[in-house]
Amino acid sequence: MLFAKPSLTEEPQSIRVANTKGDNPLIWSVLTVLQASNQSWKIHHLAAELQSQGLLHQLDENPGNDLFKRNFLLMNALFELQEILLPKQWLQVKAMEIQIFRLVPSNVNTLIMQDSSLRDYYLDWNNYDTSENVVRELLEAFWSNYKSYIGLNINLMNKGNALRVFELDESATARDIRKQWRRLALKWHPDRPDGDAARFREVCEAWQSLKDAA
Repeated sequence: MLFAKPSLTEEPQSIRVANTKGDNPLIWSVLTVLQASNQSWKIHHLAAELQSQGLLHQLDENPGNDLFKRNFLLMNALFELQEILLPKQWLQVKAMEIQIFRLVPSNVNTLIMQDSSLRDYYLDWNNYDTSENVVRELLEAFWSNYKSYIGLNINLMNKGNALRVFELDESATARDIRKQWRRLALKWHPDRPDGDAARFREVCEAWQSLKDAA
């Protein structure tokens, strides 16, 4: 675990983390990775790189919470780093396009304002220990937005094929479908240790076909 769990008498973990010097322990590790490469990073590739270096470990026993907390730590570190690098460099913080630029764009103030709500969310440590229901909603929203990156095409999969991908039959209830979607998406998400981008794309395409019934 990156952080130890607090006892009942300790102050909340998120408050303790926010009060430590440097706040987020991933800030400088992220900077090292980004500066060592001229490429644009995707958030899950960045997470995988940090995991391979032993710098990002399991943060929660619940898979959904674990994925959310790792994403939160990374986004928090990125927005902190963005502020640190200004005004000499610009760190673009987009889930699928993370990169440091030597030249700061002329419209940097506009770009900062555009991301203000997202930045405020990830810089607020009170959101780190959010409830499981909120985590599920955020992850589902992320997976929905992810389709623009992985190139989903719901016309490629009919309901029968989608159910087979979900390992379900025609008798599956809406609850069965939603439960299986979360299980398989977490299992195959590229950010997971045993994730598979191709299988994740297939699951997402199946979900696009079945979500209205769920």
